[in-house]
Amino acid sequence: MNGRTTDAPATAVPDAGTGRDAILRAARRAFAFRPYAEVTLRGIAADAGVSASLIVKHFSTKERLFNTVADFGPAADLLLAAPLDTLGRHLVLTLVRNRREQQGDLLLRVVFSLGDDDERTLLRERFDQQITRRLAALLTGRDRALRAELIAGQLLGLGAVQSLYRTGAVTHATPEGIADLYAPAIQRLIDG
Repeated sequence: MNGRTTDAPATAVPDAGTGRDAILRAARRAFAFRPYAEVTLRGIAADAGVSASLIVKHFSTKERLFNTVADFGPAADLLLAAPLDTLGRHLVLTLVRNRREQQGDLLLRVVFSLGDDDERTLLRERFDQQITRRLAALLTGRDRALRAELIAGQLLGLGAVQSLYRTGAVTHATPEGIADLYAPAIQRLIDG
């Protein structure tokens, strides 16, 4: 990565049939499961069903693509866009709906970044900074950092359940039904 992992990520724009979303999904899988040095643009392109030149067109370099994948800011903007008194339900609905509409999870890629490579460490650090600490800053009362970490864990658990039971009851339940059951526990952590 040449030590330049602080480059600004490429600007997020709607896919509009360009393959950008497919590239990002493939890149998230690649960077989460393999060390940075083993990931190639050709491999990502093959997984995404696009040409490597299309990746270069959208992201210029592998490093910029990684920085886009490692950016949890847009996910945080979506997830935290609700008042605290309804945030638990909003978090659950946003995760479930996004997974169904985009065929991807906003957060789960961090779970697979548990290696010791610098880029995996960077992915975890950005998750902590952009999701967990930002959430903690919104909370009131005692143990805000602990509560934020537990909320992040519950959200990651929801993503894992949706991945594990792709044809199970969670797949057939409405987002609202899932929120009715799952959001109260998260809301209790939010309320403190």
